[in-house]
Amino acid sequence: MRKLSDILPVYAIEHDAILSKYGDVTIAFQIALPELFTLSNDEYEAFHHAWIKAIKVMPVNSILCKQDWFTEAGFQPDYKTDQESFLSRSSNRFFDERPYLDHKAYILLTRKARKRKPASSLFSTLLRKHIVPEETLDAKFLHEFLNLTGQFQKILTDSGFVQLERLRNEELADLVMQYLNLGQHDGVIRDIEFKPEWKIGEFHCQLFTMADAEFVPAMCGSRINYDKYSTDKTKFSVGFASPVGQLLSCNHLYSQYVFINDTQKLFQQLESKKLRLQSLAAYSRENAIAKEATDAFLNEAISEQRLPVKAHFNLLSWTTEASQIKHLRNLCSSALTQMDAKPKLETEGAAQIFWAGIPGNAADFPMNETFDTFSPQACCFLNLETNYRSSLSPIGIRLGDRLTGKPIHVDLSDEPLNKGICTNRNKFILGPSGSGKSFFTNHMLRSYYEQGTHIVLVDVGHSYKGLCDLVKGYYFTYSEKEPIRFNPFYITDEDVLDTEKKESIKTLLLALWKKDTESFKRSEYVALSNALQLYFDRLKADSSIFPCFNSFYEFLKDEFVAVLKNDNVQDKDFDVSNFLYVLRPYYAGGEFDYLLNATENLDLLQQRFIVFELDNIKDHPILFPVVTIIIMEVFISKMRKLKGIRKIILIEEAWKAIAKEGMAEYIKYLFKTVRKFYGEAIVVTQEVEDIISSPVVKQAIINNSDCKILLDQSKYQNKFDQIQELLGLTEKEKALILSINKANDPNRKYKEVFISLGGVVSKVYRTEVSPEEYLAYTTEEKEKIKVQAYACKHGGNLERAIQELAAEFTHN
Repeated sequence: MRKLSDILPVYAIEHDAILSKYGDVTIAFQIALPELFTLSNDEYEAFHHAWIKAIKVMPVNSILCKQDWFTEAGFQPDYKTDQESFLSRSSNRFFDERPYLDHKAYILLTRKARKRKPASSLFSTLLRKHIVPEETLDAKFLHEFLNLTGQFQKILTDSGFVQLERLRNEELADLVMQYLNLGQHDGVIRDIEFKPEWKIGEFHCQLFTMADAEFVPAMCGSRINYDKYSTDKTKFSVGFASPVGQLLSCNHLYSQYVFINDTQKLFQQLESKKLRLQSLAAYSRENAIAKEATDAFLNEAISEQRLPVKAHFNLLSWTTEASQIKHLRNLCSSALTQMDAKPKLETEGAAQIFWAGIPGNAADFPMNETFDTFSPQACCFLNLETNYRSSLSPIGIRLGDRLTGKPIHVDLSDEPLNKGICTNRNKFILGPSGSGKSFFTNHMLRSYYEQGTHIVLVDVGHSYKGLCDLVKGYYFTYSEKEPIRFNPFYITDEDVLDTEKKESIKTLLLALWKKDTESFKRSEYVALSNALQLYFDRLKADSSIFPCFNSFYEFLKDEFVAVLKNDNVQDKDFDVSNFLYVLRPYYAGGEFDYLLNATENLDLLQQRFIVFELDNIKDHPILFPVVTIIIMEVFISKMRKLKGIRKIILIEEAWKAIAKEGMAEYIKYLFKTVRKFYGEAIVVTQEVEDIISSPVVKQAIINNSDCKILLDQSKYQNKFDQIQELLGLTEKEKALILSINKANDPNRKYKEVFISLGGVVSKVYRTEVSPEEYLAYTTEEKEKIKVQAYACKHGGNLERAIQELAAEFTHN
């Protein structure tokens, strides 16, 4: 038994660098890598070339060590009980302790001390009884090395794929302790023993190495195909080393070493080796083959200007359960096999390899455990990806990581705009029936509502009834017993009668009076303006009059007709009799007397969640045009009057009918201007033909929606090229979209969604929710009826109904 402090190779940590007891200097960075499943083939190549360029600037006798830590963790929700809604609490409980792999990556750049002897398995600081530094830290030596590491950092960050943050003294000390304790941060220094079995504290360890050309894949590249997400039409890519990275679901450390030696010296050694092999070639075929291989290596190095390096890669995994060791070996062997590497379980050299991995001790790596290669090939084995990252923005939606379902906070509105990724907040959602389109939209709207957004919804399928009832919003729908009712004449205390309000009422009255084919005269417009002004003056003078269409009609009939006579207004200028006759059906006793005389749900400006369900009237020649005008007036009023408050208008399949009724210009206007009023316009559709056939959608909606959201398009796989061209999707985005739901976890219930922000950032997420959220969003008729039945049992308490039903779902 030896004390760790006696043999630890770290001599000092100062000037934000590690000095080994041999005088080797190490600078360390924490690196933020691209997210898994987000890079295209071209991006993998560009990232790979950035690594090659960065390694080229490293000095002779330096070492690049990259350590990727993957540790099992459980999701910890941020509970804010006093601020959380019922559904947010349910979501937090559902995802509490959701297992995932936490990933941290570090780059350690080491420059060997002068006159440093190369280490081997037979000679290591671990085996020395006394260690005395051969040289102290030289300021010039350090300054020169810092310049080169600065260049290395700049090349990688300029690539746009990564961010590097230099570790300071305290962080370097933590990194050393993290390594010796296998990523644990509990302040306990664990015993390390290699025989009879390798254990670090309570952890049983297994080490697999790629230390010889015999065990390394014959072919390598920047990426490999990921068959689970590939289709006949598209090949889905992941990084070459991803099978031993994020895709390996156990505690593990993937260490990558690239040694930059004196090239001229190496060439001389290889030339001497070639001559020896040539002279011995007659005695052995192996010697002849080895001579040809050495020749080919030298020729490639000189002709292609390749940088020859020595490399080593190893995979260290651990578990607290001895019974899991066999399972661990199988996982790691399978991961290495996916790279076409031969799994080699390291036993004899494990101690020296592990010891050399201590941050700052890479110069002590046993060189007989390395193999000769070129930097482009060595860079193929670097892990290039990490797991999904959450946005720090307070605005957004909770979605899930593709691999594990770990909750991710995603900002689809403000952050993309602030970063210049998007120029507007508008969204276009496309998903065929059954793809989870309404489910995702419910989830998104609930998130925005809880963050203070005003939402106006135009629907044609009762998809949002449950959510509207839960947040106690206004739900406008038409039935014989309870027809849809509005009151455009009512003005709340917070509202004012401004020009915009009067204009919207005039537009409505003209739409009721005139057909689409009829035009109105200037005199008729002026007469209506006067009528409205006098009517509202009358309301101020007599508070007993309730503002609605009935009282307005009576005012016209009883008072305004007299005003017109006094002013000698002729019928040809304004035919008031015709006006009153045409609008008679909307007055008390008329066929549509309910429509504009509502006495409830009047405060639409301040109401934050409003649903207009148009399913029963979408083909009605009178009701539908009137209702759509009122809806537009409601949202424009919110858009212009609610300063500093986010507004959303979402139009489901109703946009098709709205476009037919001459509202195309309004939709164009809305999509182009809503951004200026801190608003978002969202259109949802399910049929590809709808997009292609409608010039409104094609020109106004798609071109002005920087956020495109697509759900499962597998049924359109054979004609997806048309969708791709129409939406301006890249090949990378096409591969992502066609990978949706290809390899879902059979043990969990969810669907995936593709989100593209400005065509720059594209990802696929899980839409996985708690049972309570599911019951609030469901569009399945049986489930909706059951929820309503349970609500009736609890006196209309929807929350209690959902809680009880969710508990039954969970038990079943």
